[in-house]
Amino acid sequence: MTLEEFKIATSPEVREAIELRIECNPIDIALDKRLDNASVIATQVKRLQRAKAKLPSYYAVRATLPPRAYEQSSSEQCAVNKQLTGTSVLDLTCGLGVDTLALSRKFSRVVSLERDSVLAEVTRHNLALLGANNVEVICSSAEEYLSTTTEHFDWIFADPDRRSEKGERVVLLEDCSPNMVALYPRLREVADNICIKCSPLFDTAEAFRKFDRCSVETVSLGGECKEVNIYINGTAPTITATAIGIGCFSVEQESVDSYKFAPAPTSFDAYRYIILPDVSLVHSRLTAAALAGKADVWSNSGVALSAERAEGVVGRTFTIEALYEFGSKELKRALKGQRIEIFRRDFPLSNSEICRKFSIKEGADARWCFTRIGGKLIAIKML
Repeated sequence: MTLEEFKIATSPEVREAIELRIECNPIDIALDKRLDNASVIATQVKRLQRAKAKLPSYYAVRATLPPRAYEQSSSEQCAVNKQLTGTSVLDLTCGLGVDTLALSRKFSRVVSLERDSVLAEVTRHNLALLGANNVEVICSSAEEYLSTTTEHFDWIFADPDRRSEKGERVVLLEDCSPNMVALYPRLREVADNICIKCSPLFDTAEAFRKFDRCSVETVSLGGECKEVNIYINGTAPTITATAIGIGCFSVEQESVDSYKFAPAPTSFDAYRYIILPDVSLVHSRLTAAALAGKADVWSNSGVALSAERAEGVVGRTFTIEALYEFGSKELKRALKGQRIEIFRRDFPLSNSEICRKFSIKEGADARWCFTRIGGKLIAIKML
């Protein structure tokens, strides 16, 4: 978004036009030759409609949403989940300001840095609409600000840009901007505590190799891993899996390897329930730890089975109706002519390959999970 486009988008006339057409088809708006600034209006309506679920507060005030900043922003649900509180916080990577907004509701004072001058103006505008009057947005890079500031903060938060200069996605912290590993000594001088938001693909074990006495949290929403957060605040190193709206599980980092997988079962007769661990557990490698004493687990990315219904599980639990060895005649008969909802855990075939093998289609007649248990491929019909 250019400065001229921002001024047009925030003019009273265009804001009124957006409000009148907020539920219209953006294509129809763009093709309306009678409408001044139709392209800008159509673009903002399209973005606001997409933001209704991800950024409901922004949608409610009809915030201005530049495309790249919107795509890279946290969802509001993930932003409010972060475990930061105090008096003052420095946000090194403001962007659209979604995390900044969440921080403004937990801290008395927020200083947020945005190196793009137009995006800084956009974010000031949006935060004013949202009533975040305790935020100061400064147009500066993290490196520039940290080299001159004499202030001290309770927390530093950063969501580094995970795209290279060529626009390619990167995962390693050293390849992100700002480089939080290189800046770490200076960060420790400026703040008592640090939180770094990482890619959902980030290896949680890497955090403990990079930083001293840190904790790591993997966050999922709607069954999808959204972010990995590193907290450096002097507490004992822990790993946490958080499934927003479902629950969380936390364990000390040094004890994770003490939880072992179950031996291969000789029979499945005693099992009545199947548990599909949430992706946050899988990504954090906490499946065995989280289900210890509750269910049998054979791999981190597989399923768990139990004789009794386990409580407080970070995941989904179903009753087992029937269990078959994959490829057996009994399974072929059970699947014949069905349209099924497919769940796969630690299984070598894709959904389409399963459908082709058994001449079935995906649908809603029944739920089936295809998995590997103790080296065997298994199909489980779930209630």
